[in-house]
Amino acid sequence: MSGQSTTRTVPGDRSPGGRTGQRLSGLAVALGLVLFLGGFVWGAVLYRPYTVPTPSMAPTIGAGDRVLAERIDGGDVRRGDVVVFTDTTWSDLPMVKRVVAVGGDTVSCCQDGKLEVNGEEIDEPYLAEGTAAEFGAIPEVTVPKGRLFLLGDERSGSLDSTAHLTDAAGGTVSRDAVQARVDAVVWPMNGMLEAPTGFEQLGALSSPGPLRTVAALVIAGAVLILGGAAYGPFAKRAGATGARADAGTAGAR
Repeated sequence: MSGQSTTRTVPGDRSPGGRTGQRLSGLAVALGLVLFLGGFVWGAVLYRPYTVPTPSMAPTIGAGDRVLAERIDGGDVRRGDVVVFTDTTWSDLPMVKRVVAVGGDTVSCCQDGKLEVNGEEIDEPYLAEGTAAEFGAIPEVTVPKGRLFLLGDERSGSLDSTAHLTDAAGGTVSRDAVQARVDAVVWPMNGMLEAPTGFEQLGALSSPGPLRTVAALVIAGAVLILGGAAYGPFAKRAGATGARADAGTAGAR
């Protein structure tokens, strides 16, 4: 009948905008889950968490700090790396120290208050300000092939290679004893370790692992999941409101 106003009830959200919003929301959540879970799985495969119980690596790593260490082969270790290793002549537990010399190097200390490797004085900015490179003299040691000479960054009390100079291996540790290389301190959140640039004059340094990429994937995934989950209801409400408005306009004709 002409002249009568009619209204229609739209069951659900059938507007194109609402359907598109729902699809985009679902895609964002799905992609976020892939990135989030993929980042965690990748990180779990590549990295191992460790808690450092002593201050022997201070100030780089404090007592009780939680670190992430990339699983590597001992053959990939280079000078300046902070590594996790187990040597039963030192301890039955994993230990964390810095590699200052590799097989074939000669290491000694201290002329001019600095560590000397292959006749080169090494700048060590990771030591506490005003700290000597060593609190006792290190006689010149030639590191055997396939072995490493390691020191703690807290030189006054670290039980490192200097405490084992009289051992059969002259304080050195086999490369095969290395389990991982520390990339970052994650608790407290001090971030990635600084590059040991003082060793660059002796050869290439190790490249950092993909920890930043792993973290970026996890964060991006979390943002997409939360954003997609929040956008879905918003898009649905917006689409329903628009549909009701359109229906009201059509019914008033």
